[in-house]
Amino acid sequence: MINRIFCLIASICLVLLMFNGCSNSSENSENKRTSTDPYSSTVYAMDTVMELTVYGNEDILEKSEDLIYELESKFSVTDTESDIYNINHNSGGAVSPDTDELLKLALTLCERSEGALDISIYPVVQAWGFTSGENRIPSEAELEELLRLVDYRAVSVDENNNVTLAPGMEIDLGSVAKGYTGNRLVELLSENGVTNAVLNLGGNVHVIGSKPNGEAWKVAVTDPSGEGYAGMLKVVDKAVITSGGYERFFEQDGVRYHHIIDPTTGYPANNDFLSVTVIGSNGAVCDALSTALFVMGPDRATEFWKKSDDFEAIFITSEGISITEGLEGVFSPLGNYQNEKVTVLYRD
Repeated sequence: MINRIFCLIASICLVLLMFNGCSNSSENSENKRTSTDPYSSTVYAMDTVMELTVYGNEDILEKSEDLIYELESKFSVTDTESDIYNINHNSGGAVSPDTDELLKLALTLCERSEGALDISIYPVVQAWGFTSGENRIPSEAELEELLRLVDYRAVSVDENNNVTLAPGMEIDLGSVAKGYTGNRLVELLSENGVTNAVLNLGGNVHVIGSKPNGEAWKVAVTDPSGEGYAGMLKVVDKAVITSGGYERFFEQDGVRYHHIIDPTTGYPANNDFLSVTVIGSNGAVCDALSTALFVMGPDRATEFWKKSDDFEAIFITSEGISITEGLEGVFSPLGNYQNEKVTVLYRD
């Protein structure tokens, strides 16, 4: 619970940092609103605090909140009325078009990452207590039994939105749900004339356009040690999504166990990564790949990026910070890393 509260506070601080001094609409003394006036709302959904700030269209905030709650009601693993709960407890069934779309995208990303992302890892995550807060270390025998049910290739979806799972299998779309929700919010806002906005979905940041004054948004990257920020990123029309072992964890006998589980072992991913930040135009892809790359480790993740053309990344390890070449000139180290060399990764 303490770790979760810390993450929520960090998310709120991130929004304050990004706005860089913008005044809240309630503090604006002007009666006449303009396209540069910010309107904000706070939503608690998908187990996190979300901060939505749009410019010039206050009315769209209510529709945005409704969309978030609607998608949560379909993707939740605990809501007994959700699509995911239904198929998990019936080895399949019909799902809504939204769930069908997200599930198919998630399976594509599982395939693309060669199983580093696997949406059927949910029973293993449950065994570690990361869904209930009652953390424990499962026995090797228990993990071995549960891992027999982990295989995204055993999930099938037909053309009529019918899902089939292997008996005993359960899936969780949490690794892509917030990214997908961000994509849908961007679509909604853009269709309603919003050209400047910041959406912080529990640390998953999506920005529309630039600041009203034409400057790029400044998005901070959290220091995995919990001491402030590791860097600052300037972005326009992008999603910025981070996964790290510092987000949810517990310690036992001096060993830290985090929530990002390696589907091949059933244990928390054990490599040199402290955090992975993925930047791209598609929030669902960034959300999924931030987890997948973290599981891969530095070498595999770098090779994966070299073969891709739809994202950039920031890798933080015990050795320091590495950024992919597309981030040169838009990333600046901060805090503990301010005087450290930033390594740039190139495809050639």
